[in-house]
Amino acid sequence: MKKVTTKVKRKSRKKAQDFKVVNKNCAGIDIGSREHYVAVPSDRDSQAVRSFGCLTPDLHDMARWLNACGITSVAIESTGVYWIPVVEILEDHDLEVYLINARHVKGVPGRKSDVQDCQWIQQLHSYGLLSSSFRPPPEIQSLRSYWRQRACLVELCSQQIQRMQKSLEQMNLQLHKVLSDITGKTGMAIIRSILKGERDPKVLVQLKHALVKSSDEVLIKALTGNYREEHVFALKQAVELHDTFQNKIAECDSQVQTVMTALESMGDTPKRTTRPKLMTRKRRKNQPNFDLRNHLYQTTGVDLTQIDGIDAMTAQTVISECGFDMTPFRTEKHFSSWLGLCPNNKITGGKVYSSRTRKVFNRVASALRIAAQSLHGSSTALGAFYRRMRTRIGAPKAVTATAHKLAKLIYRMLKYGEDYVDKGQEHYEKQHQERIMKNIKNRAKQLGYQLLNPNTGEVVS
Repeated sequence: MKKVTTKVKRKSRKKAQDFKVVNKNCAGIDIGSREHYVAVPSDRDSQAVRSFGCLTPDLHDMARWLNACGITSVAIESTGVYWIPVVEILEDHDLEVYLINARHVKGVPGRKSDVQDCQWIQQLHSYGLLSSSFRPPPEIQSLRSYWRQRACLVELCSQQIQRMQKSLEQMNLQLHKVLSDITGKTGMAIIRSILKGERDPKVLVQLKHALVKSSDEVLIKALTGNYREEHVFALKQAVELHDTFQNKIAECDSQVQTVMTALESMGDTPKRTTRPKLMTRKRRKNQPNFDLRNHLYQTTGVDLTQIDGIDAMTAQTVISECGFDMTPFRTEKHFSSWLGLCPNNKITGGKVYSSRTRKVFNRVASALRIAAQSLHGSSTALGAFYRRMRTRIGAPKAVTATAHKLAKLIYRMLKYGEDYVDKGQEHYEKQHQERIMKNIKNRAKQLGYQLLNPNTGEVVS
């Protein structure tokens, strides 16, 4: 084995440290639940690494110390929700904050202490090797918080519906088998009457709405149950919690409407007095009690619900998570990559050994996948695309591919103000057949053959 001399060692060290410093006035912060460790360049303070508590006065002291050290840019790991107050206070002190993914800075083993972590983050940031995560503008962040809170309330409300159904099942009241929805007008009227003390099924059946298809005889049998006190008590509490969450959802809707109205006045989009006419749809459960589609149209200047599979709720999820300004995403490919809907090709030795999509949790991607699943029976171009992809690669991959196409359509509409026009299933099938015929003719030409029309015997041009 060849011995490495000291001279060669020094030369290799010098070459390894020969990085160009891009951010001279930068700092790195390792976020924790109890204390935060901050590292600045060694020439800015006698103590280049300090720890600060998580209380608000401590965070203000941290920001003032960074300003005193001449720091203008700070890199922070996105650890849980602990980074949120730190980022907000640092931005209030006119500091540029880079919110980075913790996975991007953990490539070097052996850095297991908080002090080494913050120094490593500061070193990487000084060389310009860290990219900041996407964060929407402050007004969109406010809308996002309200919309996420609303989603949590809807989920909690659905849990109480399941508890209501469980209590009814334990009392052998088969209400869910004769009604499509136990929380509809008929179902809730019967349940509230039971909680008031009514047990006679012949009296309860009189609360049936005219649109209920089940007969009175079937309803009477389903409403004959074993009323035990403990099950009625559980049903009562579930109904009370359901009503409470419904009231909280209504309050959250009021806040969302206020923020949407403020966005309409702040945006540069010209106000629209009319909007494209679409088929009116009946309000579904858990949808806002105000005209959300009109607010979205006035804010963005485009009607995202024109895209097949995209309703007002899905469009609101996209706007609340990304905003309506697509400038942070240079192209639709960057937008799809951020959503984790495009192939993540891993190439080694010139060979692609994996093209699976990245495992990311993104609310927009989840909403678009649900929208893609709703197209399985649609007689539209997107529906035909989904069915063709499902035949080729299976349902899970077809859902992702269709969601990818929906993401690109949304990007184009928001960035360029384009309207979506569905050309129909027939146009898509015709275009697909023309593409197949073109490939067949090219393949035959490469093999030295010509295609002949079986009816006329002429060469297919």
